[in-house]
Amino acid sequence: MSTERPNIIFIITDQQRFDTISSLGFDYMDTPNLDRLVKEGVSFTGCHVTAASCAPARASLFKGYFPHTTGILKNADRWRRSWIELLNESGYHCTNVGKMHTWPFETPLGFDERYVVENKDRYLEGRYYFDEWDKALRFRGLVKQQREMYRELDDYAERLGSFEWELPEDAHPDNFVGDMACWWLDAHPHTDPKPLFLQIGFPGPHPPYDPVMRYAEPYLAKDLPLYEVSQDELDNQPPAFKELRDHNSKIDHDSVIMPLTPTQEQRHRQRAYYCANVTMIDEKVGEIVESLDRNGYLDNSVIIFTSDHGDCLTDHGHSQKWTMYDLITKIPLIVWSPGRFPAGHVVDSLCQQMDLGPTILDLAGIETPATMEAVTMLPALKGGDWSGRDYVYAEQAKDGILTHADFMTMVRSDKWKLVHFLDEPYGQLFDLENDPQELRNLWEDEASEGAKSEMLAELREWRIRSQLKTADLFQDHR
Repeated sequence: MSTERPNIIFIITDQQRFDTISSLGFDYMDTPNLDRLVKEGVSFTGCHVTAASCAPARASLFKGYFPHTTGILKNADRWRRSWIELLNESGYHCTNVGKMHTWPFETPLGFDERYVVENKDRYLEGRYYFDEWDKALRFRGLVKQQREMYRELDDYAERLGSFEWELPEDAHPDNFVGDMACWWLDAHPHTDPKPLFLQIGFPGPHPPYDPVMRYAEPYLAKDLPLYEVSQDELDNQPPAFKELRDHNSKIDHDSVIMPLTPTQEQRHRQRAYYCANVTMIDEKVGEIVESLDRNGYLDNSVIIFTSDHGDCLTDHGHSQKWTMYDLITKIPLIVWSPGRFPAGHVVDSLCQQMDLGPTILDLAGIETPATMEAVTMLPALKGGDWSGRDYVYAEQAKDGILTHADFMTMVRSDKWKLVHFLDEPYGQLFDLENDPQELRNLWEDEASEGAKSEMLAELREWRIRSQLKTADLFQDHR
């Protein structure tokens, strides 16, 4: 292993649940390439994002601050700065291939090069944004599969966002991003003395759930796990979540209409297609690793694989994200670098995904800004004594989908999770030891009042600590 600063290959998917990698205990999945990274790398099984939707979670990750500090609380909030600028200034060549979800989309963010691919279901052509994938499809004379086409299907409302990919396989957005990353590596063999920071953003498995059918067929034949959704659970959800369910049953966000009572057949098809999208991405991850090896990068590289949040997939009676269940906030995180970090090491301690920021800066030999709220995980990667965080947090502001929650905050320990709604008398409280699937809301349970008070106190203290930690963040702008 080289003593030079490592190449850092940062692969991030969109909306991938933690229970989607076979070797981490979910053997219904077919993920041989991610399994290799798990076998040869370090896996974090208690990693949580800081927001329940794409842009605030990603901005927090690439800035190292909680959403309430960044001010990026929902999708389409302006986001133009990141710690990638520090990598660039220190001598890294920084390239983005695929999705970042910045606003504006083409903002440099610290990258020397950007090849932007955004969401799959951007259907306002001519009025929205033409990314690299749009341009490639147009050049080939192909019409992108998109919402306005899916709406013409007789069973559109029954599909839960699940559709068959009918264009050429290499035109699929996840294949396109994976192939473009390999093309970039093949076009830039490792002769540049600068170390490489390569961010690869897959658009999937974010909906529409649109796999090539040869990947979906094995999953359609499997008995896939689905949470039982009881009427009692639905009745005890906060009013804001009941409004969210009603909203998503009427409005087709990302080509998904979520009926209030989907059938088991509908739920199973959606799950099968989603899992197939993950397997397609897994195959591209393997090809990226081969390209890194072929072009001289692999021996001195750190590969990081993660996602920006999860997806309920009808579990808990919900579609997509915008809630604070573990299915949303808990995500896969694998860090691979044989010879640098121990193989097959699993870290169960709680951590925030944004802690990757100072970890990467440490690997690059760059001092972490004193105001940064994220903390390095390098001791955990090296197999040393590391206890993680006592609590993790997530936030989400009112947007065009979560219409009845001005501001929602989660605080979670190993034992308890509390979800607070600003200026509302209701909330959620889960005993994670006895109810790991978060099916029984104990907010009104008198026997759990002590735990509720403790978690509310921690929420208050966290916001105070955050204010103090970041007090000098804008000192140059006073």
